[in-house]
Amino acid sequence: MGNTDKRWGAALGALGMACGLVACGASGDAADEADGQRSTVTLVSHGSWAVSDDVVAEFEKTSGYRLRVLEDGDAGQAVNKAILTKDNPQGDVFFGVDNTLLSRALENGLFQSYEAEGIDRVLPEYRVDEEERRVTPVDTGDVCVNYDKAYFDERGTPPPDTLDDLVDPEYKDLLVTENAATSSPGLGFLLATAAEYGETGWSDYWEKLRDNGVKVVDGWEQAYNEEFSGSAGGRQAGGERPLVVSYASSPPAEVIFADPQPDTAPTGVATGTCFRQIEYAGLLANAANPEGGKALLDFLVGRTFQEDMPLNMFVYPVREDARIPEAFAEHGPPVANPRTMDPEEIAEHRDAWVKSWTSLVLR
Repeated sequence: MGNTDKRWGAALGALGMACGLVACGASGDAADEADGQRSTVTLVSHGSWAVSDDVVAEFEKTSGYRLRVLEDGDAGQAVNKAILTKDNPQGDVFFGVDNTLLSRALENGLFQSYEAEGIDRVLPEYRVDEEERRVTPVDTGDVCVNYDKAYFDERGTPPPDTLDDLVDPEYKDLLVTENAATSSPGLGFLLATAAEYGETGWSDYWEKLRDNGVKVVDGWEQAYNEEFSGSAGGRQAGGERPLVVSYASSPPAEVIFADPQPDTAPTGVATGTCFRQIEYAGLLANAANPEGGKALLDFLVGRTFQEDMPLNMFVYPVREDARIPEAFAEHGPPVANPRTMDPEEIAEHRDAWVKSWTSLVLR
């Protein structure tokens, strides 16, 4: 789930909450240098990191560390860069590696072991790597096809609900998705089809989807905020595709960021198309401030941060006792039966599937 390639980077940027490729946080670089390296803990993330100022202030007060954040593109890009720089990392903690990319991070020795305080309150289904404890679950969400309600109301036909529906000629030239090789939701959607149709059937499905006019773009930002007719950004940009691969949490964001706020979301979710993603954070193997990193991981699974996430990053908490904000729950109820895939199966097939997908769809 990540970034210029995920969720609400554009909306948050307009609100002054996104930081791009520079350090951001409660204090400037000059102040950090004056206080010394050990007083600052640096979080490296994809571009969708967002947190309330008062929550950052609470972490800094209770831990004694200043928080510095480095954001770097989408999830795949950020993970790859972290691996390349693992011997001399940019920070102490990496946030945003999801279950589709987790094996790549672990196989490349990106993280060191640490069992976060409060991990016992994280729901068991989100915990992985139980023996070595190299990553801490932080949030979860579902990659799903979203639809433009107004388009289908005006057309007088129902929106699709399942993956099978998307290859029906009724929905020809309506879907835009992200590149599975460069985008976290794009890869999630590919894995949804592999989970549904199996190792041999997913490619046949994509041939049908290709022949039915699916459009592929590099990342979520372009797909959702430029090509999709149902989003505020897409309407402004003249987007012409009423179906887009995004998130189950996209509709509440369309409500919450609107002015004035509508009573109902202008977009809907095709719940039969969803794939469950889980995002993790970990203490980087060569962190300069491992103690600060441990304190930050403890905070990421604490109730304060977990309850702050939904209305900032539009994801669900993984902590069992975290409360969900009413507006988020009302407009973005959790998907009942999303597709899932064991991280080991993803690790075994991901690269080959992406290579075959690229040849099949982008040729």
